[in-house]
Amino acid sequence: MRTLQTLILTLILIPWLLSVPAGAQSSRPAATTSLAQAERNSVDLKQGMTLEEVQTLLGKPKRTALRNSGNTPSQPWAGTLQWTYSWSGASSSSRNLQVVFAAKAPEQWYVNSWDWTDY
Repeated sequence: MRTLQTLILTLILIPWLLSVPAGAQSSRPAATTSLAQAERNSVDLKQGMTLEEVQTLLGKPKRTALRNSGNTPSQPWAGTLQWTYSWSGASSSSRNLQVVFAAKAPEQWYVNSWDWTDY
């Protein structure tokens, strides 16, 4: 009887297990990622990563900023793009991760640097 129950349960679960991609990871927004998880994920940041790679790793940023480095308005990509991720701690302070992108051409942003800050 137990073997029959196990067989039935297995047959029910097989289609569900086959529909779940192996190694699938959700790109959860930073707001739902814990600070500890974000710190672990940030270890995998590398210079040269694309916007999409960073978003897959850390989720969507809380704030963004585009800073022009004194070039003409027709070349905003000549400045830096900054993404800020924020997490509130148990105390009143919060931790922020700022990822700075540079570009060699329009729409070709890549990670230039990143830094953790406390507020």
